[in-house]
Amino acid sequence: MFNLDIAQMFLWLPGVIIALTFHEYAHGSVADWLGDPTPRYQGRLTLNPLAHLDPLGFILLLILHFGWAKPVQVNPLNFKGDRYRGMVLVSLAGPGMNLLVAFTATLIWALAIPEGASLYLIVIMRDIIMINIYLALFNLIPVPPLDGSQILAGLVRSADFVYNLQRYGYIILIVLIFTGIVGIVLGPVSNFIYSLFYLVAQGIAHLVGL
Repeated sequence: MFNLDIAQMFLWLPGVIIALTFHEYAHGSVADWLGDPTPRYQGRLTLNPLAHLDPLGFILLLILHFGWAKPVQVNPLNFKGDRYRGMVLVSLAGPGMNLLVAFTATLIWALAIPEGASLYLIVIMRDIIMINIYLALFNLIPVPPLDGSQILAGLVRSADFVYNLQRYGYIILIVLIFTGIVGIVLGPVSNFIYSLFYLVAQGIAHLVGL
């Protein structure tokens, strides 16, 4: 998992920046739409990566493939309507945005990148797609501080679930990651989604005559 391949890090760079930026922006935008001004006041309703990247988490993500961005702070008490439903929507927004970015990148690849394009361009596009898919799936794991824990708490309508697991969340994640369990489970699912997006994008390209 530890990798200091500088060339690989630079190829990962666009995918990591895009994935983290759009993920956090989506959280903030949905929270703002639901009536919570906290992300707006904190300057998180922007696609400027500097507003969302945590320096240490960003570097670790490039090197170890495990890191984090600055979490978007929200106050469910400001939500219009049911606050549990609001938290589910806010939490789903990040992974949902990553899947949307991944599919959009796949579609751009199919429609705009010709055969024989630069190998570096192809690798960067592939990494953008895979990093976004993987980040979406990883964040759906129901362990704090990941989005999946907030989604589950909202579905069972109890914040106690998150609070009770909070102290153990990072330990659980470290065990899941460094034992390879996360990769064993998410790897095949990521590849399936990648293949599905590719087939759909190629079908669209065929329909428009490309």
